[in-house]
Amino acid sequence: MDIGEVAARSGLPASTLRYYEDKGLIASTGRRGLRRVFDRGVLERLALIALGRASGFSLAEIAGMLSADGKLAIDRTLLDAKANELDHTIRKLTALRDGLRHAAACSAPSHLECPRFRRILAGAAKPGARAKAQARSKPAVS
Repeated sequence: MDIGEVAARSGLPASTLRYYEDKGLIASTGRRGLRRVFDRGVLERLALIALGRASGFSLAEIAGMLSADGKLAIDRTLLDAKANELDHTIRKLTALRDGLRHAAACSAPSHLECPRFRRILAGAAKPGARAKAQARSKPAVS
């Protein structure tokens, strides 16, 4: 498949495919004229990259999981750490969503008179305290 077909099938622009190739995430098998050519396995590799990106992995982390021969070399400890990080983010976003819904329906004359809103406000005002708490809750990754 040439780069245009890979772009159409993957939904990624050709510039992203060239960037991924430069970073060693994918490899072309040659050229047809001026256009790069890829084997069909590149679509699965791009799907793995997309899954990694959606999960919050950096391209460098993803590159470390994809060997040049096409096999996976996934560090299960890294996956577990990322899952824990996602759990923390989900809890944080759930609390924020619940707080916003409460604030929208709160019967207090002013949001500043609502004890729950005041707790949300106090939590938002302490970014340094949140960062320290996040650092304590992250497991060590080897």
